[in-house]
Amino acid sequence: MELRQLEYFVAVCEQLHFSRAAERLNTTQSNLSQQIKLLENELGIPLFDRMGKRIALTEAGRLVYEQSQRIFSHLQYTRDAIEEMKHVQGGTLSIGVLPGDADLLFNALLVEFHRTYPKISLSVIETTKISEQIIQGTIDIGVTTTPPPDKRLTIIPLVNEEFALAVRSDNPLARKKAVPFSSLQNLKMVMFPPDHQVRQLIDQTCLQSGFRLQPHIETTTLSSLLSLVEQGIGACVLPRLLLDSLGSKEIVTVPLTDPVPSQDICIVYRSDRYIGFAARTFMDILQAYIQAAIERSGSKHAVAK
Repeated sequence: MELRQLEYFVAVCEQLHFSRAAERLNTTQSNLSQQIKLLENELGIPLFDRMGKRIALTEAGRLVYEQSQRIFSHLQYTRDAIEEMKHVQGGTLSIGVLPGDADLLFNALLVEFHRTYPKISLSVIETTKISEQIIQGTIDIGVTTTPPPDKRLTIIPLVNEEFALAVRSDNPLARKKAVPFSSLQNLKMVMFPPDHQVRQLIDQTCLQSGFRLQPHIETTTLSSLLSLVEQGIGACVLPRLLLDSLGSKEIVTVPLTDPVPSQDICIVYRSDRYIGFAARTFMDILQAYIQAAIERSGSKHAVAK
């Protein structure tokens, strides 16, 4: 059994069409068919059911396909590890974050990281499909709300992120030590649109509390929300760590109670993918950065273990 035969076999499995697989592999259809036949002869069992021009995997074919994927995954892992040995403290890293989270987690962090490791090329991508893109291999690591368990993903808990109310400094609520969550229904609110993950969390908490919010203004950008609060157009609910890090004299953070909206944030990456120097270093620095932000804010956020 040769790796080339397995490569040809996987291509046919993914295309379920010999001519398209041959085109993808830049070989002839006759050579492809011959290699598949040799593989079947060696194993002593058909790997495909051939039904005219259509083909389908047999039970044995599905087994060989699953094991072939593991073989090529391990080979890629080895290549990545060897390549990193040639370029210690270098490399590239793509990071997926939820829309708006870059403002909280990455602006100051990226500058610090780049100054410490200038040879590492970073790419930060805002997306709501972090887990899917990690599984597909289009991003290396992600910082996101905790996804459902998936054996393809490794999940590292990062922080339980609490949310608080942001109001302008001359708002009467700015003098409160805390306000009940139900008081939001009596405020003019500015919010992200309904498809934003922060808005969905707030809407869900509202439903559990027995009311719905009708925001005065909706906007997709964090900077617009903060500007609207500064101008006294309305109040908004945002991560407390973000609000505490603003240092704005015009915006006051007011804790929410009964209940306190919160979400678990984690780091995710593919379990079968080699995590190189760039990714390991970034994850370590991110965890330390979050810990320092919590200590500076004096809030009750819990650093996940």
